[in-house]
Order: sequence, then C-alpha cells, then structure tokens
Amino acid sequence: MEDYSTNKKETAVLVGLISRGQSDELITEYLDELAFLAETAGIVTKKRFTQRLENPDVRSFVGKGKLAEIRAYVKENKIDVIIFDDDLSPSQLRNIEKEFEKKIYDRSLLILDIFTMRASTAQAKTQVELARFQYLLPRLTNMWTHLERQRGGTNTRGGSGEKEIETDKRMIRDRIALLKKNLLAIDKQNKVQRKNRKSSVRIALVGYTNVGKSTIMNVLSKSDIFAENKLFATLDTTVRKVVVENLPFLLSDTVGFIRKLPHQLVESFKSTLDEVRESDVLIHVIDISHSTFEDQINVVNKTLGELDAIDKPTLMVFNKIDQYREIEEGEFDFTANEKQNFSLTDLKKTWMAKENVQCVFISAKKKQNINEFRTVLYHMVRDIYETKYPYSHYLY
Repeated sequence: MEDYSTNKKETAVLVGLISRGQSDELITEYLDELAFLAETAGIVTKKRFTQRLENPDVRSFVGKGKLAEIRAYVKENKIDVIIFDDDLSPSQLRNIEKEFEKKIYDRSLLILDIFTMRASTAQAKTQVELARFQYLLPRLTNMWTHLERQRGGTNTRGGSGEKEIETDKRMIRDRIALLKKNLLAIDKQNKVQRKNRKSSVRIALVGYTNVGKSTIMNVLSKSDIFAENKLFATLDTTVRKVVVENLPFLLSDTVGFIRKLPHQLVESFKSTLDEVRESDVLIHVIDISHSTFEDQINVVNKTLGELDAIDKPTLMVFNKIDQYREIEEGEFDFTANEKQNFSLTDLKKTWMAKENVQCVFISAKKKQNINEFRTVLYHMVRDIYETKYPYSHYLY
C-alpha cells in the first residue's frame, strides 16, 4: 500500500446536516467518523460545518447562506477538498462544483477511494473497480465537465464534449459488463474452494469496521493478519484453521461494515461475503469503548439482513474492554440513566447479556478474558459437530 506520509496531504472541510430528532452529539459522532475516513484516505480535516435542515437542499445540499460561509472559508484557507457526509445527487454535485471549482467528495466516493487504496488481490480490485464505475456512471456528465474546467476547456453543451460523454458512457458500460464477467469467473473458483471446506465447521468474524476483528483472528489462529487502527484495514476474506481444545474449525475474517456503506460496494462484495452466508456461526465483534456501539450493532445487523445471514447462531464479542472508561467514585451523574454512567460491571448486566445470543467481554489486544472466549466458542463448535457430524472422531 502506498505510504501517504511522505506526500503533501490534501486539506478538507466536512459538511453535515442535522435533521429532526438528531442531537448535536450524534452529528459530532458522524463527523468524527467522516474525519476518520478522510484521515484513512490521507486527507487532513481543517474545519466542520453543520446546518439544521429538515431535508437536504435539492440544489446545493445546504442552504445558500451556509454554502457562502463554506466558500469563504475554503477560499481564505486554500482548502483542497469539500467532503459531504451524505451522497450528493448528480445535480447537487454539478451545482456545488460550480460554486467551488474544487474537488468534491460525498461519503460514498470517499469510501470508494479508500477501498481502491486498500484493495490488494485481483478479486478485491475487480470488486472495487466495478463499484466505482457503477457509482460514476450516472454522474459522468458532471465529472467530465469538471475535468474540462481543469483543462481550461470551453462549454461542452451541444458540442464535441457531449459526444465524448456518450462515448465515455458506452466505454464504462462495456467495462462494467467485463468486470461482472470476471467476478463470475473468480466466484466460480471460490465456490470450488468453499465446497472443499463443507465438511468443516465454519465461523465468520463480522462487525463494524475497526472493531478489532483482525486482532481477534490473530489471537485465535496464532497468525499474523494485517491489523491497524484504520478503517477497512481488511478487504479480502482471510480463512485460517483454528483448534480450540481438540475441535478444529475454519475462521474467516471479513470486510467491516459501516454506516451508509455504498450500495454498489455491498452488491460488488456479495461474493466475498458468501463466507458469511455459508458459515455455521457468526462472531459479531463490537467495540464496547465506542460511544455509539449500539448504533454500530444495528448497522451490522441491517447489513446481515441484506445478506440473508441475520438468523445464524451468533456469539457477540464485546471487544476493547481495556479502553472502556471506568467511572470513578464521585463521577456518577444520577440524573441520566445512560451507558456512559455505567461501569463495565454494570454494563454487563444490561440488555446485552440478556439477549438470546451469547455474549463475552474481552480485550483482544491485551488478551483479557480470552480463555472465557475460547470456552464459549468451544461449546458452540461442539454443538455444531454433534448436530452436523455426530460420528466425527473429534467428539470422542
């Protein structure tokens, strides 16, 4: 992966809307995540702009006054990029580009750029390229006009530019068709590999991005999978053999989910996520130290529902307990019954430990409560062996 630390980093401002029912704290969390996405893409955030609106402005996403405020700051501080926390329609993109004559990102394009940087295998590169072209196709007119402006071109309406746009659209459609064909061939090979693994118990790690799935994979399999404090550190599904006591199983680490994940990526990565659909057990990893981990659980469950994998036997692993801030004596706010007022011991007694799924609380990085984790996992795997492979020699 390219080292962006040696390059001059682009600067950006972030733009988000606060709709009805959303608190200032929630939009702060959303823009924190957007800033983390920008950082992962090698972009430095300089300022955030928010506006309360019932619905995005159909012309420019934010109102005229807010747009003028953003434009003044961008000009005065020589900002390179404007990043919006929601997807922009083709007309919004066109109008905003006219206002700024700068690089404009919406959330989906930023995530697609990160996936492009992270993709390393042929399958991941094909999936990301397909998703990117599917995103760009309806916006091609705006993208082409933006390039013309950079080149110092003239108005393209009715001229050669319009013909070039149609040519580009046809080329992109042809490329999309070829990429889909290539993915089918790759998926056919993967199906053969998965078929060869059908006699094994299969477990998939799932969860929001950056919750520690790869670290857990390393702890359980005693391997050295790439893991870092960045979003989407893992794009390709990695499968390792793990043995807990005497029971072997195959453990797969999958791409992390995220709020507002571009639907093009969900569609393109469905073949990769077959490991999730075909697994016997899901290990749903949650970052308990994150202030909105409950929202992240909902995002993951929604995505699992789209993959028809929501009803699988699941072990919820609340990771990063070492980073959970224990409340000190005298710090309790008795007026608010919110999770930030709970100690970790109290939190374990809440709804999380009373759901119909099993829960464990660990720190994969500090290796805390790993034995308890292994014990729970052992019993889940043994139950599957007794059901699917009752005469397996591993049971005796």
